[in-house]
Amino acid sequence: MAALTDSTATWLEDPQPGRAATIIAEIAQAHDGSLGMAHAYIDAAAKAGADAVKFQTHIAEAETSPLEPWRTRFGTQDDSRFDYWRRMEFSPTQWHELKAHADKAGLMFMSSPFSLQAVELLREIGVAGWKIASGEITNFPMLEAICAAGQPVLLSTGMSDYAEIAAAADLIKRHGNPLAIFQCTTSYPSPPESIGLNVLSELRARYGTAVGLSDHSGTIYPAIAAATLGAELIEVHLTMSREMFGPDVAASVTSAELAQLVEGVRFAETMRAHPVDKTVPNAAFQPLRDIFLKSVVLRLDLPAGTMLERDHLTTKKPGTGIPASEFDTVIGRVLARDAKKDVPLQPLDLKD
Repeated sequence: MAALTDSTATWLEDPQPGRAATIIAEIAQAHDGSLGMAHAYIDAAAKAGADAVKFQTHIAEAETSPLEPWRTRFGTQDDSRFDYWRRMEFSPTQWHELKAHADKAGLMFMSSPFSLQAVELLREIGVAGWKIASGEITNFPMLEAICAAGQPVLLSTGMSDYAEIAAAADLIKRHGNPLAIFQCTTSYPSPPESIGLNVLSELRARYGTAVGLSDHSGTIYPAIAAATLGAELIEVHLTMSREMFGPDVAASVTSAELAQLVEGVRFAETMRAHPVDKTVPNAAFQPLRDIFLKSVVLRLDLPAGTMLERDHLTTKKPGTGIPASEFDTVIGRVLARDAKKDVPLQPLDLKD
């Protein structure tokens, strides 16, 4: 686990180990082809406290062929999946507008490309980093084009084993791009048994990179758990409501849940950045110790010279006298002066 630094910059702003997690709100196709809805999602992500907003840039003719098995009817609006991808397209001007909106809202702008043409479009628009979808991890021509831009690369691994991940990671490292590798489960929604939090540390150890979690559980829990494990990036799908239309709704968090997720991640990071040392007494707890711990006291008033027996003694709050843990050491001692019932005994009350 990378030690959390004192820097307030997230990894995507300053790609160094131990940075605060970059929280990415993945819009994908949640806008359902509506430019207005896409803009609304930017505002929702910013209000929830995300660091970055990410879309997907689909150019149907450039990324898919007639052999794609998903070319089947998809809902009543689209005759095929190809038609759906085409309906998700925005024009270059519209992409520029979305980027400008994200900048104004204080969000880093990203979009996953699915073709070389999409890479060229996004390079012109400007992105904070390149998120590689799980299905593009073997698309080396596209990875080469992306690496030429010299920006951070965020690699999802939802359908790949370590050998396939290594091949893509080596290509990216040869170009010198900052690299983060995401544990991702290509299942919508992902059950808890398939999240794979253990993979985060394995990715870090195998490839020496920053790590992230691209979560499709539709809950806030894996993201917060990943933050406790030191993940430098966290990505979750965003939906306005679970009643929205679209293939990713079941695997998304709502805008209200995203705000909770952000709060939880930052809470976890604050905990990690402030380890507690239990090997030495904490002076800040002394007032509470005085209140809640117990002292040895008398059950009745006794005069000086009394040899104390077990039946003379009990323990009560406050903890300002001889500690209750030393109860047995008081038995057999002689009172040096008169002592009152229920008053915590002090060392000076006893003869040496």
